Amino acid sequence: MSLHPVTRRLMAPDISALKGERPIVALTSYHAHTAAIADKYCDFLLVGDSLGMVMHGFETTVPVTMDMMIVHGRAVARGAKRALVVVDMPFGTYEESPSVAFRNCAHVMKQTDCGAVKLEGGRRMAETIRYLVDRGIPVMAHVGLTPQSINVLGGFKTQGRNRAEWAAIEDDARAVAEAGAFAVVLEAMAAPLAARITQTIPIPTIGIGASSACDGQILVMEDMLGLSPKVPKFVKKFGAVATAIEDAIKSYAEDVSSRQFPEEQHAYGMKEPDDATSGVAPASRETQATKKPKKLST
Repeated sequence: MSLHPVTRRLMAPDISALKGERPIVALTSYHAHTAAIADKYCDFLLVGDSLGMVMHGFETTVPVTMDMMIVHGRAVARGAKRALVVVDMPFGTYEESPSVAFRNCAHVMKQTDCGAVKLEGGRRMAETIRYLVDRGIPVMAHVGLTPQSINVLGGFKTQGRNRAEWAAIEDDARAVAEAGAFAVVLEAMAAPLAARITQTIPIPTIGIGASSACDGQILVMEDMLGLSPKVPKFVKKFGAVATAIEDAIKSYAEDVSSRQFPEEQHAYGMKEPDDATSGVAPASRETQATKKPKKLST
């Protein structure tokens, strides 16, 4: 007899079914502790390749490796119990061919226990998305600003601000939906275009800098917490974590420097008290040697 978890983790079809029902809530997550917190409120957690910039200090997401995604993916999957966990496939692991993409995506899913992967690209990735979905791998697509293509795009540029760009981006969104993606991220996209795409494709759109017209929203957790030193225009800071961390570290440094920390309650004593732990400091050898002997009464 098999045992089943009390709380069922959300799966890709559950996310798809939310289109038109209610807004989808999502955040990025890179480690178990924040995943456990966000799991209470989010429908899915994305282990984004943005971890290369947020966690490892890279200037872009391009240097991120599959091993890095697996390490962080494992941590998030252990921390989250209810939300769908989606792992970004890093640059160079899925573009070569559908078969290479399947091999790498299957490896990531096996190693992390995630429920889906995310690929950047529209029409050019449609064949690969269809190939993966046909073989049991749920795919979240990503169109608009695709950070892995930063060297071709020439920077982190908003997409669709000129109507001449709309047709190609709409074709991208339609192609990934027809190929079987269960949702699509729209990044850094003009609001009217994001609204039009949301209205015309059957799968949920997840906006990041693409207006409230999308079916759901995602932000990089460190950005919305106020931890990242520099964030895009579309980010609202819901916290001031960087300030709180700095204040705490400053206070710690001051207490250590002034010997106010650690105090007695932060130290361990002996199970059986002796001279060294009884609270009475033993006399030094020098003191004992120079101490005058008591006079004997006669």
